[in-house]
Amino acid sequence: MKKQFFIFAAGLSWFTGCSVGPDYHRPPAIALQPLPAAFTETVSPTNLPEWKVAQPAASLPRGAWWKVFGSAELDRLESLAATNNQSLAATAAQVEQARALVKVARADFFPQLSAQPGYVRQRTSENAPQNGKPAGTAYTYNTFLAPLDANWELDLWGRVRRESESAQAHFAAVADDFASAKLSLQAEVAGDYFMLRSLEAEHALVADTITTYRRSLKLTQNRRQGGIASDLDVAQAETQLRVAEAELPALELQRETLLHALATLCGQPATGFQLAPENLATDTIPDLPVNLPSELLERRPDIAAAERRMSAANADVGVAKSAFYPRVFLTGMAGYQSLSASTFFDWPSHVWALGPSVNLPLFTGGRTRAQLAATRAAYDGTVANYRATVLTAFQEVEDELSAQRLLAAQFGAQNAALAAARHTLDIANHRYQGGLATYLDVATAQSTALTNERTVVQLAGQRLVAEVALIKALGGGWQP
Repeated sequence: MKKQFFIFAAGLSWFTGCSVGPDYHRPPAIALQPLPAAFTETVSPTNLPEWKVAQPAASLPRGAWWKVFGSAELDRLESLAATNNQSLAATAAQVEQARALVKVARADFFPQLSAQPGYVRQRTSENAPQNGKPAGTAYTYNTFLAPLDANWELDLWGRVRRESESAQAHFAAVADDFASAKLSLQAEVAGDYFMLRSLEAEHALVADTITTYRRSLKLTQNRRQGGIASDLDVAQAETQLRVAEAELPALELQRETLLHALATLCGQPATGFQLAPENLATDTIPDLPVNLPSELLERRPDIAAAERRMSAANADVGVAKSAFYPRVFLTGMAGYQSLSASTFFDWPSHVWALGPSVNLPLFTGGRTRAQLAATRAAYDGTVANYRATVLTAFQEVEDELSAQRLLAAQFGAQNAALAAARHTLDIANHRYQGGLATYLDVATAQSTALTNERTVVQLAGQRLVAEVALIKALGGGWQP
């Protein structure tokens, strides 16, 4: 009879049980209108193909996208960051925590067993009747107890299933958060590295210019001694030199700050952290392929995480709705009870109890309805966050595609301006050496040439950083 009862209860729970609350269906990514079929921006000289709306899939591989830049030192830094970065390690711990909470939620599918053995020695009152006997006699006796308690909730309305569904969706979201943090870390390391190398190139340029300015000052002083140049020419040459020398500490400070930031990102102490020298081709930007696969946006982990949080919030609505229905439990107890240790495990000492119980929510003061309203509002919030994340993704890709196009155009125009400035400097030098111009013309031409040279170096670094930002906006590189 007991066996038939358990079979009936299991069948009732698993086969006739239903899950209350809405089943999850992903809402449209943008309210009231479809997603754009293609990005507005294109990468010159090749147009991007049309893009399609894809299913969030942050688990798709991204590969070592930074290898397209061909930097061995960057490869080393990315490896250090992936292994030693403490913020990433903290996010990884959150993933393990969410994984464990999934198992916690699944545990409610099974009966919960507990044992509470005990020993009690007690004395009765002399002024109370004992087993039907008149008062006046006290008794002292022992009680030995070893029960095994069982409790099992029949998931008739799917409350446990919805809780498990929410926990799994939350775990997936946290795993996507880890992927997002890892991608952000990789992009930050690459961006800081390229900015640091750009500052090194700018520092070398200013240092070489200072050497040139010193030669110019020496030449002007010699010309002054020969009566060809004036004191004003010497003063202008010296002023130009001192201004350039003052630029070096500022550049060194920026480099040191980025170096220390890279050390922290790589999980290393800033003290003593150094980079290997590397001649990085800052004027070479990896080209986007002609046919970029539209599936690249599927890999944006922030979109996938936002979508999974919608699923978790939807399941929470089901959990809150199940509170309107009765909860049915099967409870049981079996074990031994005796007044004497010698007869404790004898068969006549065994006890058992079995029976169902029902928890009926008759009146909760509006708490249940308010909790349901709260979970529905929370779900609406996750929908809004999901749509905001999608819109932000489109904005970031458009921004970086614009940066690719406009920085390339600016880089080309700046190189043309640099060529013109160098030509102007050559003319000014020849005129000054021929006595046809003052040193002010030379100083002006030199300052203009240096400004243009520094701008070219800065733009080269900005283009590399923008390339990294585009890769991040696309959710990873474009390697197969």
